[in-house]
Amino acid sequence: MSNLLATGSSALIAFQRALSTVGHNVANINTPGYSRQRVEFESRDGTYFGYGYQGNGVQIVDVRRMADSLATSRLLDSGGELSRLQQLSTLSTRLDQLFSEKATGISAPWSSFFDSVNALSSNAAGSADRESVLAQANALVTRFHQVDKHLDGLDIEVNAGLTAATGEVNRLAKEIAQLNGRIGGNTSPSGDLLDRRDQLITELVGYTGGNAVVQDGGLVNVFSAGGQPLVVGATASTLVTVPDPYRPERLQVALETNGQRTTLDKRALGGQIGGLIEFRTTVLDPASAELGRVATSLAQTFNAGHRAGMDQYGQMGADFFSLPAPRISSNAGNTGNAVLQTSVGNTGALNAQNVLLRFDGAAWVATHPDTGASIPMTGTGTATDPLIVNGIELRLAAGTTPGTNDRFLLQPTAGAAGNLGVAITDPGRIAAATPVKANTDLTNTGSGKVSGMKVTNAADPNLLAPVDIDFLDATQYTINGTGPFPYTPGQTVAYNGWSVVLDGAPAAGDSFRVGPTGANSSDNGNAKLLSNLDDARVLNGGTLTLNGAIGGLTTQVGSAARQADYSAQAQQVIHDQAQASRDAISGVNLDEEAADLMRLQQAYQAASQIIATADTLFQSLLAATRR
Repeated sequence: MSNLLATGSSALIAFQRALSTVGHNVANINTPGYSRQRVEFESRDGTYFGYGYQGNGVQIVDVRRMADSLATSRLLDSGGELSRLQQLSTLSTRLDQLFSEKATGISAPWSSFFDSVNALSSNAAGSADRESVLAQANALVTRFHQVDKHLDGLDIEVNAGLTAATGEVNRLAKEIAQLNGRIGGNTSPSGDLLDRRDQLITELVGYTGGNAVVQDGGLVNVFSAGGQPLVVGATASTLVTVPDPYRPERLQVALETNGQRTTLDKRALGGQIGGLIEFRTTVLDPASAELGRVATSLAQTFNAGHRAGMDQYGQMGADFFSLPAPRISSNAGNTGNAVLQTSVGNTGALNAQNVLLRFDGAAWVATHPDTGASIPMTGTGTATDPLIVNGIELRLAAGTTPGTNDRFLLQPTAGAAGNLGVAITDPGRIAAATPVKANTDLTNTGSGKVSGMKVTNAADPNLLAPVDIDFLDATQYTINGTGPFPYTPGQTVAYNGWSVVLDGAPAAGDSFRVGPTGANSSDNGNAKLLSNLDDARVLNGGTLTLNGAIGGLTTQVGSAARQADYSAQAQQVIHDQAQASRDAISGVNLDEEAADLMRLQQAYQAASQIIATADTLFQSLLAATRR
């Protein structure tokens, strides 16, 4: 009877604890990272009775945590990559909406501005049309400012995201290190403690990407996507934000270990932080630089055309748009006092990419700041022999000297969109007229004619000087008394920064006069040229139009956003599969737990019946001994 009672008692206790484990599973079905637990039973050693061994019931040998390291590792990998792509996709989509929406993009005010210039070419003397050009120019500049401000806002948002994320990484890394300390000192740590650590690692990898490696003693080391140690045993590293050496307002991420800081690039971090850095370096910065290139090219091209015209006051046109010089920043660690002065030299060669300039002690070297790849550059940096790289000219300011290994970051179009301005306020200053015109003498007897007046060099000091073209006979002519020059019908005559086409059959004594257009002219020659600049191939070595650059910028951002979205969707599928694989092993299934609950409940009741039977037998024995 005692053996029967002991057997029933062991079963009762075992099934009670198994029921508690099932209840624990059900209670934690919604606990993130929880791994279901299963009780492992084992029969107790039997007792030998001469005729053989007789069993002594059951005992619990283990409460097993249902987890698989491979499934967990796959989930970590997919989760970190998903966080990176989702962050990249979210911000890229917002940027795409900015450029693609009519209410916020550049295309609509751009078209309105050139439409107003085209309208002016049809009525160059109209004050309303002139005022419209200025109004539309200011509207276009305002839109450039708004878009640039939004881009700056996204940059600030990235800074804030990096600051918040590094704080979370440090908190999680510290907790993981503390759990490592508790687990490492325990030969049989609880499954709940291991679950807590795994969940913290999952959250940490969501910020940084990377993986976890189990070492002896049950400790886990956590590394970022680039292999940087975040947690080693019971020691946690620290992520900090540090200012960019060229742009102090922009934050970078650095790993601080034993007081030493190592700046991390986009290749060293995945997860949410990696997504933020990748968005800034591969989407935001290129979009901002290209927007600046469009603004710079517009200003350079339109100003050049405007300077080749004449305003209503009879003066040569001045710059229509204002724009500061290309941005260049010195490294905070420079030892020399060099100051580099910049200017746009060749719009067709203008490239939006940043350039790192380094003085090696003898000469200047240009490289790509991210890859270190060499960039072609000519010149020495003097006033007469400037450094020329990607259409930008750089001159060393007088009295300044670079130190060996001094570095400068050239951002040729950065900030251009935000600093673009309209340089004129008086509609009468719009240079719509061609500055010089050719007239035919009313006494001419031949059929000669002059046409195709063009300004070839608006800076020529003699551009507006009167010039007489006199024909000595049908085959030769003089210019201001010089010559004679042979005449061929249809030939181009170039002089004093202008050119005209002479055609027909002039007679001896025929004259043509070229002189300034003068004030209050209704001439629309330059306005026509300005209205066509929208489609002028002035970029990429004369292969891309200004309007095409606007469309290309929108396409560039849209393509990046779609690619990030497609990648995020694909990664979501991979992550869901990894989650399903993990849940198949570690997840709590209510149907399965309910079945276990019923089975164990029945076993518990049966064990209770064993004890009741033992009690009945014992009571019967007691009753028999009382007789």
